[in-house]
Amino acid sequence: MTERNSYDAVVIGSGPNGLAAAITLARAGRSTLVIEAQAGLGGGMRSAELTLPGFTHDVCSAIHPLGVSSPFFRALPLGEHGLEWIYPPAPLAHPFDDGTAALLERSIDATGLGVGIDAAAYKKLMQPLTDDWEKLSVELLAPPHLFRHPIAMMRFGLRAIRPARGLARSLFEGERARGLFAGLAAHSILPLDRMMTASFGLVLGAAGHAIGWPLPRGGSQKLADAMASYLKTLGGEIVTGRPVQSMKDLPRHRAALFDVTPRQLLEITGDLFTGRYRRSLAGYRYGPGSFKLDLALDGPIPWKAKECARAATVHLGATLDEIAASESSVWEGRTPEKPYVLVAQQSLFDETRAPAGKHTAWAYCHVPSGSEFDMTERIETQIERFAPGFRDLIIARSCMGPSRLERHNANYIGGDIGGGANDLRQLLMRPTLSLNPYATPARGVYICSSSTPPGGGVHGMCGYYAALAALNQLSATERKADG
Repeated sequence: MTERNSYDAVVIGSGPNGLAAAITLARAGRSTLVIEAQAGLGGGMRSAELTLPGFTHDVCSAIHPLGVSSPFFRALPLGEHGLEWIYPPAPLAHPFDDGTAALLERSIDATGLGVGIDAAAYKKLMQPLTDDWEKLSVELLAPPHLFRHPIAMMRFGLRAIRPARGLARSLFEGERARGLFAGLAAHSILPLDRMMTASFGLVLGAAGHAIGWPLPRGGSQKLADAMASYLKTLGGEIVTGRPVQSMKDLPRHRAALFDVTPRQLLEITGDLFTGRYRRSLAGYRYGPGSFKLDLALDGPIPWKAKECARAATVHLGATLDEIAASESSVWEGRTPEKPYVLVAQQSLFDETRAPAGKHTAWAYCHVPSGSEFDMTERIETQIERFAPGFRDLIIARSCMGPSRLERHNANYIGGDIGGGANDLRQLLMRPTLSLNPYATPARGVYICSSSTPPGGGVHGMCGYYAALAALNQLSATERKADG
């Protein structure tokens, strides 16, 4: 396809939010071009043979509870463009040192069997949220607004605003439920004594019960490819391998939507912003980094708790106190001795990920921003702790610390995969305090990355809402010209 001389909109970056923005614009009949710096599209939704030929690994995102919960994704015909979701029997496993595990099952009652004495308390916490999930997913995956479902949000908010550690201790008597909830809440990448960390545990737990934690058959790249395929049927265009370093690198356009973080936006736009907005972007805070390990294995991970084989996702850290200590140390600038580790074992459920009889493992932990410490040994030790003999199965490994992650995706500043710190201030003011967080003071310039509401995760809602803001301004400009 020959590139045009001008477009209604250009979108810089082809992550989930960039593609979502482009699709929204193209569906509205606007000529749209996506420009991606890397050779391949997808941003955080990429897959590659990182270890050996025939072993497909997800470069960043792997499991997608928010992908299937996203109101935007649900409205797209992605199944017609090659996307197939796989739902493991259980969304999540959380093993303990005694060789047992708590499973987050689709059934809350079945989950209760794994948390023992806290079964009733767990059900009391999660059942109302699970029943309200359709309402909550619409409210939570949106910028600040007047709630359409205030009662459901009030039920959620009374618990969500609390620190995860305090909530778990007040509601649960045993370590099994506390540990399970801590693993969920630690997706916040915050110390678990911070306000609002409970919200992450509640959202991910309710999503697991309501819809599951699926993975795309063939790798996360399949989600990006399906979005790109659909965009092209709408007339949208995509170019890859073209870094954008300044506004001069863009073709003529009426709106530019940047799927980048505030630091990059300032670098690209130069002196386009002045005063308070520029200072606000410069003061935007990034969170800790990540250290990621991808493994080619000679067989499935040999968990002591055999029920772990029912889940594609496994949280390692056992107790609330251990997980809390790991996350606190990261925020204090220390690498944890016993890191909280997130493991995905996609090949148990997706035979396309590895040669016959072989398997893959995807694992990462949180580390201080920009850390150069090699966490390979500590991550593998944590897995071996719950799966003796695991190390004997390793055929090849790929290690990515914060700097390498940032090279793969420029939005991962210092290894921060969430687009910025998830503390209370930046959950409410992301990236700045504004009635329209996607629009900048420069006419026609928007930010649509996970540094805007509703934040990190593969859901596309940041791009969707940024595109709506751009469409509103384009329409207003046209009406003014016609008048």
